[in-house]
Amino acid sequence: MLAQTPGLRRTTAPPLPPIAWRATGPVAAAVVTVLLLLSPWYGYHRDELYFRLLGQTPAWGYFDQPPLTPLLARLSTALFGDTVVGLRVVPALCAGALILLGVAITRELGGGRGAQTLAAAGLGTGMFPLLAGHTLLTQSADFVFWTACVLCVLRALLRGDGRWWPAAGAVAGAATFNKHLILLLLAGLAIGLLVPAGPAAKGPRAWFAGRWFWSGAALAALLASPNVIYQAVHGWPQLTMAATLSEPINRIMFVPMLVALLSMGAFVIAVAGWWWLCRRRETRPLAIAVLVTILLGWVSGGRADYVAGSLILAFAAGCVPAATWMRARRARSRAVWWGLLGGSVIGIAIALPLLPLAALGSSPNEVPRESVGWPQFAAQVAGVYRAHPPGTVVITSNYGEAGALNRFAPGIPVYSGHNELWHQGPPPETARTVVAVGLPPERLRPRFTTCESAGAVDHGTGVENEEQGLPITVCSGPRTPWTSAWAGFRHAS
Repeated sequence: MLAQTPGLRRTTAPPLPPIAWRATGPVAAAVVTVLLLLSPWYGYHRDELYFRLLGQTPAWGYFDQPPLTPLLARLSTALFGDTVVGLRVVPALCAGALILLGVAITRELGGGRGAQTLAAAGLGTGMFPLLAGHTLLTQSADFVFWTACVLCVLRALLRGDGRWWPAAGAVAGAATFNKHLILLLLAGLAIGLLVPAGPAAKGPRAWFAGRWFWSGAALAALLASPNVIYQAVHGWPQLTMAATLSEPINRIMFVPMLVALLSMGAFVIAVAGWWWLCRRRETRPLAIAVLVTILLGWVSGGRADYVAGSLILAFAAGCVPAATWMRARRARSRAVWWGLLGGSVIGIAIALPLLPLAALGSSPNEVPRESVGWPQFAAQVAGVYRAHPPGTVVITSNYGEAGALNRFAPGIPVYSGHNELWHQGPPPETARTVVAVGLPPERLRPRFTTCESAGAVDHGTGVENEEQGLPITVCSGPRTPWTSAWAGFRHAS
């Protein structure tokens, strides 16, 4: 690569390889099509029901997340119908966009048709891209934001065109409306740019002296400012959620999950890609950023998928040297393709709704298990509710239960102390009878004059998930006003 001058456009660089549309376009289209065809299988995931519920009351932020994913849920159901299929159009399109962005990174690094096809195939069959493409999760859009930001940074570094820094800043700022994890990438990039690129380099990288770089930083800060203001006004709830989500088991499972994000074969290519980026002076800041973000994810006790964007970058980069290595011998090409796609078979079966219900209990992926039985759950709770006098309310133990009742039994007044929903309570003082779902009866009895069991949740699917067997309790006569009692129902997870 030719050396760059900050803020100036590189005009003497060799042309980039052509975009392999005929090879990569059909891969992206096929992935989107398959995801849409499979979208009604199983049913809503609990997070989707929550996002749909939050989307009914748009806000600048919520206790446990920024506003974008609930807003996407509302827009998607408004445009495509209030069904599980309508809700999942957006994540399917995000998966297609992720594939094309990954291909663009490979091309930007000099990868030709073979490398671009390899990138498209790896991303199109990776476990977590498919999982986030099948189900509307916060990762669905986060993968796209993260990869788009990396592409802009890569173009600024390789092309010597500082105008890509404001583009990167715009993407990073917009990403904060979906998740705040983009800050890990920005921290990694800052460290990568500060590290000297070679023995002769001293002090901060010259990019920090360019006006385009600081314009991008200012634009990112400006776009992110509504999120910062929301956090400051509401007592920085994201810090509370981060502490709640940080668990020791996450550190133990971090590396296995990191390997499983795409597939074993793709992980090997990603490791080679990271080393390839690290050896090149122009891309070394991104290699450092990959390492820093992964280390920050592990130290913080977060899940590996929180920093999946870094692995996607390393994999897209690794497709360039992998394609070169494959061209030397046909046997090598077969080995790489078998290793990549063969290793993806298990991930595809786990990520997509392909397993029979009887096998979901042994699946390491909790998403399918928490996507079955919600209509039956809502019908059972609604039956208990309707057997009691007017003024009765339902209090659920988690947001999935509240979202399911809102979707499948919309006439029932539902409250919950879980995460953001606690802020939408308490029940009215006229509520003298409560159908409590999933809450321990021993915690309820001191709060009411009478509490009686109304059975246990049985969604009838045969799948052992978090809802099956939870208690349903009917309590009457609250001992204290709801305005003071509601604090005892609050919990975050």
